[in-house]
Amino acid sequence: MKRVIYAGSEFVTGDEIASALLVCSQALAEAGEAQTVSVPSREADGSVGTVMVLIGPASQIVAMDAHGDGEELLDAAAVARLDAIARSLRPIAGIDPDIPDQTDWDSEV
Repeated sequence: MKRVIYAGSEFVTGDEIASALLVCSQALAEAGEAQTVSVPSREADGSVGTVMVLIGPASQIVAMDAHGDGEELLDAAAVARLDAIARSLRPIAGIDPDIPDQTDWDSEV
């Protein structure tokens, strides 16, 4: 579990969720954009709640280990949403493996 400290408050969430939140925050900062996201959190009584976080270029987020008796908080859908935001801001160029190698750059086509 991770304790996430942000904007003077803190919440506890799962390791994968915290990692995805930080990656998403970095991608938004690099793009100069901001977005509000919801992430699950472990409440003091052990129940699961939700935290809404505004992340963007000015976000200063810290995630550190949180020790407790509760189970690791997992939420594949929340991680997928955060990952999708990060991926949309960091497009990947594809390479076509079927294009022939053109090593003779001086010849006319």
